[in-house]
Amino acid sequence: MATIRVPDQVPSPAQDSETLNHAFRGWGTDEKAVIRVLGQRNKSQIRKIRESYREIYGKDLIDDLSSELSGDFMKAVVSWVYDPAERDARLVNKILNKEKKKKKGVENLKVLVEISCTTSPDHLIAVRKAYCSLFDSSLEEHIASTLPFPLAKFLVTLASSFRYDKDKTDAEVATIEAAMLREAIEKKQLDHDHVLYILGTRSIYQLRETFVAYKQSYGITIDKVQIHGFGLVDFEGCPGDADLRSLLQTAIFCIDTPEKHFAKVVRDSIEGFGTDEDSLTRAIVTRAEIDLMKVRGEYFNMYNTSMDNAIVGDISGYYKDFLITLLGSKI
Repeated sequence: MATIRVPDQVPSPAQDSETLNHAFRGWGTDEKAVIRVLGQRNKSQIRKIRESYREIYGKDLIDDLSSELSGDFMKAVVSWVYDPAERDARLVNKILNKEKKKKKGVENLKVLVEISCTTSPDHLIAVRKAYCSLFDSSLEEHIASTLPFPLAKFLVTLASSFRYDKDKTDAEVATIEAAMLREAIEKKQLDHDHVLYILGTRSIYQLRETFVAYKQSYGITIDKVQIHGFGLVDFEGCPGDADLRSLLQTAIFCIDTPEKHFAKVVRDSIEGFGTDEDSLTRAIVTRAEIDLMKVRGEYFNMYNTSMDNAIVGDISGYYKDFLITLLGSKI
């Protein structure tokens, strides 16, 4: 359910490389040519373009994009051109460095939960490999050395997980583990090993079965992650662990309904005063080839308005043109 539209007839990587290089020549940059090429190519095609560009011109395409483009448009294009694992590794590294220096708070850490809980097991392994290669440290080491317990314990568990990715489930296990989660919530032991074991190791399909069992047993929908009215009301009373509570809620939301999670990311990024361009870019770029069509549908169901129109009404310029191209429109 991707939104990106690749033309039926696509030029060769060498031809696309030539078009891009030509767009960079002279006094100005042909931004529309950049959008026409990169906004209508999938990840496999972009990888080949990047390889071809280096072979022909002896430079990394990302370096030229970074110098020729600017602002949020440049950030969005570069994020799209990066290999997805490298992109996510760099994003997490930036977040952890901010946490270490400025203590930016739990909101940024939710991005690490998002990557851990909404991507495939193979992608998460690729992110960890890219992290080691780029930063001479494992992702797990960096988390553990940067964040306090129990946040580090929970995030290391998620980041190092390799979940079974088939849809096989066990109803009996789901009922048992729903009871374990309920007990931990009632006893206000959100960092209990049972919680970390269940959320950090079980397959996405098994966890969704567990969430169904939780609702059947306790009349509360555990995937509704807002305090009061979204289900985990007992989280409110857990002393001293508001950050962990927030990360746990995000993990449950991402696992159970990732499309709703990203619809909310988009909504939050454009609501209120100003726009959170980084969050908006992340949502569109990371899901354009996966499930952005479903995200668009959930956005309408949740907010009774068009996601595309809301985005177009909130941003402008080449940044807008690039994002709506990834959403499937033509400029």
